[in-house]
Amino acid sequence: MDKNGNLFPVRKEVLIKIKGKDIAGSMEIPAKAKGLVIFAHGSGSSRFSPRNRYVAGILNKNNLGTLLFDLLTAEEEKVDNYTAEYRFNIKLLAERLIDVTDWLLKEPSLKNLKLGYFGASTGAAAALIAAAKKSSVIYAVVSRGGRPDLAMESLPEVKAPTLLIVGGEDFEVIELNRVAYENISAKKRLEIIPEATHLFEEPGALEEVALITSKWFTGHL
Repeated sequence: MDKNGNLFPVRKEVLIKIKGKDIAGSMEIPAKAKGLVIFAHGSGSSRFSPRNRYVAGILNKNNLGTLLFDLLTAEEEKVDNYTAEYRFNIKLLAERLIDVTDWLLKEPSLKNLKLGYFGASTGAAAALIAAAKKSSVIYAVVSRGGRPDLAMESLPEVKAPTLLIVGGEDFEVIELNRVAYENISAKKRLEIIPEATHLFEEPGALEEVALITSKWFTGHL
């Protein structure tokens, strides 16, 4: 809180303690923020994902707060680097996302911010499962190059408006998203970025993702 009594802006590294574990995160909330987007990164990634951080930066410029955090603890990540046993444990990742959401809900300074989820790759499945379980407090979901098919059982329970973004050259994932799309009963949209591959590394592709994402969250948060 500043000398004028304003809670925001906030830009800091946070250590989230949940169920005896320490989860590292990066939080940024603009001065005029009305919503807060929680990021769930993909398999083998972290809160330092350059693609997610780019999207987060665009959201910040459009007066949306962001929280990027590591789905795994430092110890779990070390194990996962050798065994890959955690990165595809969608149930665990969804539970971790729910725990972090509950942690945010207990913070008085954030009580007026509507929450949304942004999930990439396997993180999108975790975000959709968590959105189904936290339907009373999650107002929008965006999946980037995601695997919503890994959350198939939870999709009918998702109440938040859901945007699925897929690269036009990511053929297998397009089909998986189309199948998942049919099972989402909430307001929904499937956006295919022409000529983009799975990681949206082509010129202008990630910028298009960030623009569409920003419009979706601005409209629903």
